[in-house]
Amino acid sequence: MSAVLLAVFNDFETAERARLALFRDGFPTDRIELTARGEPGRAASEPALSLHERLAQYFRTLFTHPDGARHAHRLADRIEHGAAAITVLPRGGIEVQRAAELLGHACPDELLERDLDDQSWEFAAAPRDLPWVRTLWVESGPDAPDCVYCRLFPESAHDSH
Repeated sequence: MSAVLLAVFNDFETAERARLALFRDGFPTDRIELTARGEPGRAASEPALSLHERLAQYFRTLFTHPDGARHAHRLADRIEHGAAAITVLPRGGIEVQRAAELLGHACPDELLERDLDDQSWEFAAAPRDLPWVRTLWVESGPDAPDCVYCRLFPESAHDSH
């Protein structure tokens, strides 16, 4: 399961400003989704006859727990009556913290979350300040190790050269 952070705003303009703040902060556009009556986003592609059912199906895909259907219809009702939602799919603890902070500054009416503490091995950034291409591209030099293992794990030496 992927982590989900969903903020519901009473109006489209506030949600749009929150989406723009996330984008300006560096969140990729494929990880930020605006859902509103006039701009249903991914919910528009759900297979249903009515807007309400498309919205409910979309929200059910985000919240699959037993209460998910109840939340999905409630959120669909809110969107149909003028509210707007921002969905963020953060990768890793840093993005969770930053998305929650930015959404909190926008003062959402409601904030829902799923699997924020139980994420898979997805990271938006490398754990250290070394480009991956330098790890895989072995260059010789007076101080550079010539072993790929030594480049990947510089803190642990091994004697099998």
